[in-house]
Amino acid sequence: MTNDDLVLQTIEPVTHDLGGFKVHRTLPNKVRTMVGPFLFFDQMGPAHLSVGQGMDVRPHPHINLATVTYLFAGAIDHRDSLGTLATIEPGAVNLMTAGSGIVHSERSPSAERAVGPELSGIQTWIALPDGREEMAPAFEHVAKADLPAIEDNGAKARVIMGSLWGRQAPTTTYAGTIYADIVLGSGGAIPIDAEADERAVYVTEGEASLDGLPLDPMTLYVLRPGVAATLRSDRGARVMLCGGEAFATPRHVWWNFVSSSRERINEAKRAWKAGEFAKVPGDDKEWIPIPDVPMTVSYP
Repeated sequence: MTNDDLVLQTIEPVTHDLGGFKVHRTLPNKVRTMVGPFLFFDQMGPAHLSVGQGMDVRPHPHINLATVTYLFAGAIDHRDSLGTLATIEPGAVNLMTAGSGIVHSERSPSAERAVGPELSGIQTWIALPDGREEMAPAFEHVAKADLPAIEDNGAKARVIMGSLWGRQAPTTTYAGTIYADIVLGSGGAIPIDAEADERAVYVTEGEASLDGLPLDPMTLYVLRPGVAATLRSDRGARVMLCGGEAFATPRHVWWNFVSSSRERINEAKRAWKAGEFAKVPGDDKEWIPIPDVPMTVSYP
């Protein structure tokens, strides 16, 4: 099998410096907007901030999507306009469903600031299916202990969403979705099945290969449909697997807004500027203004 038989597209990241830490973004991209329902893929850090500092993402809005936050190190306090206050720590998952509209903030907890916060993890956005984009907003936290884990052949994997390797995650899904955190020891290997419509692998750290193809870190490899392969590492690595059901209707992305309708995104812009979104209880003194030119856009 040649590399072209295995990999459909290779997407290198765009890196943004957010002050104290960097994010490496592979989706959306000029060559591709979605892999299954995933339409945003950010690696945060790794970073170690100074004592007294922290991540402070002020309140901002979303529509017609769900955010999935998964940490390798550190902690984040999540607050939203539903009144949620939840602290996410490594190995757990926060699923925030924006639906018709939600506002949230993400900040380092005070205990983390006191010792100098670590920050390392992945944040993704998932499109909501046709007919469900305007569903009611919701929030769900799934603890690390409740996510199924497998260990075999020098590999450890945690199923974050969907069904993989015969194990089913309890995390809510709205369309067919697969998402996993794979840690390979030296000489470790794990199969990547071909069942999902669309799949991609992403090395967050270390060295890994797929059927002999070396994988560059912080690069999204979109796999060809229907092709099974084996993920291996000689020296150890951490790899994310994501994908799922292919969407028939394209999604547009502009700043924090996602929708199948450009008109819906324009209405969300107007509503945020007009202050019509709900406030975040306990964090309602600040907000992120709508940008003239956003960092995140799709390329329809």
